[in-house]
Amino acid sequence: MNQERVDNLPFLNRITDYVDYYAEVSPANEAVVCGDIRWNYKDLQQEVDMLAKALLASGTGKGDRVATLSPPNHHFWSLFLASASIGAIWLGLNPKYKLEEYLYVISDAKPKVVFAYDVIGERVFSHELHEILGQNREISRLVLLDDNRENSDFETLPDFKDLAVQISDEQLADAREKVEAKDSALIVYTSGSTGKPKGALLPHRGLVRCSRNQVGHYDVSPVRLENFFPINHVACVGDVSCFCLVAGGTIFFMENFDPEASLAQIAKEKITMWGGIPTTLQFCMGLENFRDYDLSSIQLIGWGGAAASEDLIGQLLKISPRLTSCYGLTETVGSVTFIDPTADVGVLKDSIGKPVPEYEVRLIDSSGNDVEDGAQGEILVRGDFIMTEYWNRPKETSEAIDKAGWFHTGDLALKLSDGNLKLLGRMGEMFKSGGYNIYPREIEQALEACADVEMAAVFGVSDELYGEIGIAYVQPSPEINVQVNDIVEHCKGLLANYKIPKHIIIEKTLPLLPVGKIDKARLKAKFLLNGVKK
Repeated sequence: MNQERVDNLPFLNRITDYVDYYAEVSPANEAVVCGDIRWNYKDLQQEVDMLAKALLASGTGKGDRVATLSPPNHHFWSLFLASASIGAIWLGLNPKYKLEEYLYVISDAKPKVVFAYDVIGERVFSHELHEILGQNREISRLVLLDDNRENSDFETLPDFKDLAVQISDEQLADAREKVEAKDSALIVYTSGSTGKPKGALLPHRGLVRCSRNQVGHYDVSPVRLENFFPINHVACVGDVSCFCLVAGGTIFFMENFDPEASLAQIAKEKITMWGGIPTTLQFCMGLENFRDYDLSSIQLIGWGGAAASEDLIGQLLKISPRLTSCYGLTETVGSVTFIDPTADVGVLKDSIGKPVPEYEVRLIDSSGNDVEDGAQGEILVRGDFIMTEYWNRPKETSEAIDKAGWFHTGDLALKLSDGNLKLLGRMGEMFKSGGYNIYPREIEQALEACADVEMAAVFGVSDELYGEIGIAYVQPSPEINVQVNDIVEHCKGLLANYKIPKHIIIEKTLPLLPVGKIDKARLKAKFLLNGVKK
């Protein structure tokens, strides 16, 4: 931990204040690179200010929600910064969502303005956008982000920006002055055991604190890193983008992750920190021409979201002797434990590092008592950096954050003799696949929505490539001869592709517990014993 570097960083009230700070102290330094777009900090400031003024002119202000449907790029980033700077609460929408997922999140958050692409890759969103507008009267305007989409039913971004002339610099400054450190900058939807996503409100001060801690722990200079995470994920907005902003570094956005393009960019742009999830790192290292890329600029390699295998760690150590990992949740805004950069394979493989010194982190048993070193307990976190609440869900908020202010993560860990924590698993059923949080009940509900399916059970099992993968056992409706391909096609219409189970097994009758619930433990044991029949 380079504490001196952290101490030299100003502690600003709002995450968005760092745009103006670096536009003043290092205006010519590159802030954002995305394809042919290369913005320095002065460019970024001008773009953010223009969008913020246009938002104010459109009647958007403190507490209003602003949604964005976009890949990770310069548009998403400037819209987040503009929205949060005036006190609006920004919401990211994943291009992989299906219509029902969009409708649920938007009907819950009720954004006033929606920014969206009409076309992303080969997918055309016109139908979804019309449905979203038709079913959500709270939306006052929908603005397209596509270039050269003038012949459209929707407003274009250049037209929206024209509104900025209606707002003076003084009016903009006044709106920003009303935004406090405790105010929410964004809302991130994360599912629960019921399968219904909850919107976690993340405050400015949380993004600032967590980003400053990353600057000290990672100790990379200059900070130059890629961002290919989906914009509805805290890793994209917080762990990468806000961290890079607070460090005064350069973000290289990749709208679509591609191993060869990623490595080529690292070599060309002299990326200093290579980050991702173990899956993306493995994809890159699995290329036949991997050794052809010059990765000498890399000062640090880090990952999160899942554990890395010993084999992968060994391969990464051939590139850099400084490897790191971390642990955190959406609700903690950023990481609360870090592995200090090291070449120690044991530490990297078997732990999630040590808690941040300024954070309160404890392990408790089922009775709420602190556990002794070496004993397992649930991880609890407390501080002014964690989420403020779940949007419009006081019951769920009180269940997650107790009266003493402790956030209950639902994750089990034990403290090792060296002070590092070892993550044991989850008290609930959620599992992580390729860095995504997957919640079985949400998948089960989608499966059971199929007319040919009577019951379904979903759980995660370990996987070398994805960390964990989803397994589904399905009981068909009586007298129905359902096929796996039919179920997969049904799921494709309801779920993002990363949520669809990797294996779906059809059983005439699923085992039940005495209380009538599906015996998932028995099914999981059966799968681990027998696997998938070819």
